[in-house]
Amino acid sequence: MDGDGTGEAAEAATKAPGPRRIVAAAVVTGVEGVIVAAFGLFSLVLLATGSPDDMVQAATLAVTVLALSALPLAAARGLWHRRRWSRGPSMIVQLLALPVAWQMAQNGGGLIAAAAALALAAVAVLACLVNPKATEALGIAPR
Repeated sequence: MDGDGTGEAAEAATKAPGPRRIVAAAVVTGVEGVIVAAFGLFSLVLLATGSPDDMVQAATLAVTVLALSALPLAAARGLWHRRRWSRGPSMIVQLLALPVAWQMAQNGGGLIAAAAALALAAVAVLACLVNPKATEALGIAPR
């Protein structure tokens, strides 16, 4: 550390959440990751307490879903700390959420509301992440 405190100021600046768009994108992406992880844990509980038709398939589903929850959770943490690399994974998660929402809506019933919420969240995060102020805050310069 240097004696003038500039190192402390730089460290504090990287810990601050940043623009509201980045904070919103981080929170929504994190919530998506938590929901996916909860589904994976729920699948593990069903596997342990129930008797699925195919144990291997049920175990594979649970482990795969838990592994997939790592991407939005890591992206959310990166966005919160304004890491440049986190924008891409978060955008990929949102782009993958759109066809999932479409399929959920096709099944009808109560899934239509969940599909609408998922699609709205995905579009909102994408809008936040392509905003010029957000890209500037993440250190991504225009080409």
